[in-house]
Amino acid sequence: MDSNSIKSTLSNLAFGNVMAAAALDYKKEMLAQEKAQSSTSLNLEVDLDELMDDPELEKLHADRIAALKKEAEKREALKRQGHGEYREISEGDFLGEVTGSEKVVCHFCHKEFYRCKIMDKHLKALASKHLDTKFIKLDAENAPFFVTKLAVKTLPCVIIFRKGIAVDRLVGFQDLGGKDDFVTRTLEVVLIKKGIVSEKKNDEDDEDDVYDESKRKTVRSSLNHDSGSD
Repeated sequence: MDSNSIKSTLSNLAFGNVMAAAALDYKKEMLAQEKAQSSTSLNLEVDLDELMDDPELEKLHADRIAALKKEAEKREALKRQGHGEYREISEGDFLGEVTGSEKVVCHFCHKEFYRCKIMDKHLKALASKHLDTKFIKLDAENAPFFVTKLAVKTLPCVIIFRKGIAVDRLVGFQDLGGKDDFVTRTLEVVLIKKGIVSEKKNDEDDEDDVYDESKRKTVRSSLNHDSGSD
């Protein structure tokens, strides 16, 4: 064998040794990664088992379920009392309605008054949003006794009751900027300040907050009525 052949053979052997060593290192690295992943997975399973058996976590979960159940029962009880919707009542139902709930908003109105219709719109929107408060309306024309008893002289008149006692009122739109085009949020803020409804978190803008101008013109032209005294 000549010297060139010997050099070539030795070179091939050296290259083979390098590749073999690299392959061995790669195999070792892959085994190490698999072992690490297996260990992490095992630890995760152990941690999850420990969490599932944690009595404090179980208590928190049970408490949360109980709170949700209690809240659902409260909502159903309020709905049975007439909360969650804006309803018209009769004079005969008035005392039972205002004494049957802790917080009540009652709108003394006239079916032909344009501003009473505007107030109806906003109170209806708030009734479904503030379940803790009852929202009702009473036709002042058909309730002469309570109109006199509560000294209702200008419509619309929104009277606020707490535990059956009249504690505050809104007369006309004087607390709402004095204009017809106020938005529902304006009335809501006034009622929040008066303590009859609570501020809601993450309020979403009401799609009907801005009263439609064309509808107002139609109502105004057809009725030709405004707020007045009874």
